[in-house]
Amino acid sequence: MIYFEDDDYPLTSEWKTYATQGITTTLKEHAFPYDIDVTLTVTEDTHIHALNREHRQIDKATDVLSFPMIDWHTPCDYKFLEEELMFLTHPDTGQVILGDIVISMDHVYKQAEAYGHSPQREFIFLIVHSMLHLLGFDHEEPLDEQQMIQEQKKIMQAIGCFVESDGKEQ
Repeated sequence: MIYFEDDDYPLTSEWKTYATQGITTTLKEHAFPYDIDVTLTVTEDTHIHALNREHRQIDKATDVLSFPMIDWHTPCDYKFLEEELMFLTHPDTGQVILGDIVISMDHVYKQAEAYGHSPQREFIFLIVHSMLHLLGFDHEEPLDEQQMIQEQKKIMQAIGCFVESDGKEQ
């Protein structure tokens, strides 16, 4: 289940479809075997700035924040997940709680213009990027960054969006 928290920036059904496409394609490409619980918060720069300062001690707005609920040892390690499943599922729904995604729509529009593509494509890209974080991928080390860029590219191509070899959406 995808929960939309869009009080700050209400999404149309079309934009919710883009979000759902980014989330479900990422899960499909990684053969995620369970029903999921993900919350997508769509907001503005002021709110994401406050969250970035509070959670990352970075005093500026950013495009997307990911709050994974699973402490993966290896991305998409489903054997580990099976062992921890009783601690990671919602008690009422049985869905695996992957975590939260927070996106600044101010950044979506600015970055889309800067990269020369549509805001919808930027939005989907940021969701894919964040979903990879929720599945345990990261980009802190060069090899991890290279792997994450390849994963983003593969998923964006599966959705039908072109991504340059450096991982930046075009």
